[in-house]
Amino acid sequence: MSRWLEAHNLDLIDFTSALVDEFLQARTGEGYVRLITGKGVAPLLSYLRACGVIPGARLARHSANADILANFNEYLIEERGLTRSTARDYAFVARRFVDDNPVARLGHLNVERVLRFLSDECRHFVPGPVVTGLRAFLRYCFLRGLTKVNLANAIPAVANVGRSSLAKDIAPSDVLRLLESCDQTTAAGSRNFAILSVLARLGLRAKEVATMELSDIDWRRAEMTVRGKGPRLDRLPLPVDVGEALAAWLATGRPPCAHRYVFCRLVAPLGPLTSTGVSGMVAATCRRVQIPEFAAHALRHSAARHLLRAGSNLSDIAQVLRHENVATTSVYARADHATLVRAAQPWPGASTHASLVSPS
Repeated sequence: MSRWLEAHNLDLIDFTSALVDEFLQARTGEGYVRLITGKGVAPLLSYLRACGVIPGARLARHSANADILANFNEYLIEERGLTRSTARDYAFVARRFVDDNPVARLGHLNVERVLRFLSDECRHFVPGPVVTGLRAFLRYCFLRGLTKVNLANAIPAVANVGRSSLAKDIAPSDVLRLLESCDQTTAAGSRNFAILSVLARLGLRAKEVATMELSDIDWRRAEMTVRGKGPRLDRLPLPVDVGEALAAWLATGRPPCAHRYVFCRLVAPLGPLTSTGVSGMVAATCRRVQIPEFAAHALRHSAARHLLRAGSNLSDIAQVLRHENVATTSVYARADHATLVRAAQPWPGASTHASLVSPS
């Protein structure tokens, strides 16, 4: 960027939004594959704006839309008790919806228009989050009197196919290869090894790893606080190997940061690592060691099945994964038929000599 500005006799203070578009077009034309989209340069621009080096972003042209989105975000956090990351996901869907249906037209919304938007969005995004976010926004609009009826009731449910098949199995040897591939003498390797250890040993979600704070680790008691869904907080024992991996990253790998999150980016601006970044790191590591690619959540399934094969019952696994309902744990703990037979509870009144035979 500095070379491009110098070639055009420009200073950073001249780097307006129009020049950003020109800069990105120039990089694309020169064959670059990084920093060629607005999303790619957004973290850098946000950092420079926060430092006052470049002008602020252009004001939104539709202030009414911006107001309702800001109020919706506040409603989700303050009244519904959602986490900021979940509220951000809902607001993403709401923002796309008001782009097609500005505030002035919300009072004239009908079911047909809502379903048309839903159908278009589900062609490009995962249907579940789209449905959930749109329902929340339409419910908010009805509560605030912006729509005449609660159009959230018109949104159909998404088919849940997760219970119809076995979860993707990850061989323990593949998990070991992921861990061994991390070069712990480098900052990136040390960070990635710590993240993979937490995912594989504790079965945390990617978002829970991303929101870990320094104060969440109690080194004296060998415990850690996990920020689960919503405002829920849980405490888990900290295994020795996971604790050592975290300590090595914090002592030698983590650069000085203004925030208190455990895991951060390693390229300026040194903001906290996002859940998308956690899953992206896992997928990139899979590609590097040449095993079938999977996301971070697959390691949560793997941790559950490891406990199941070690002899733990579903109730114990539910406590580790922090599930309120054992039925939810059964989805994570699906494994081969032999393992499920060993985990099955005896049928009341059945003979102790009866044997289980696999269906033909």
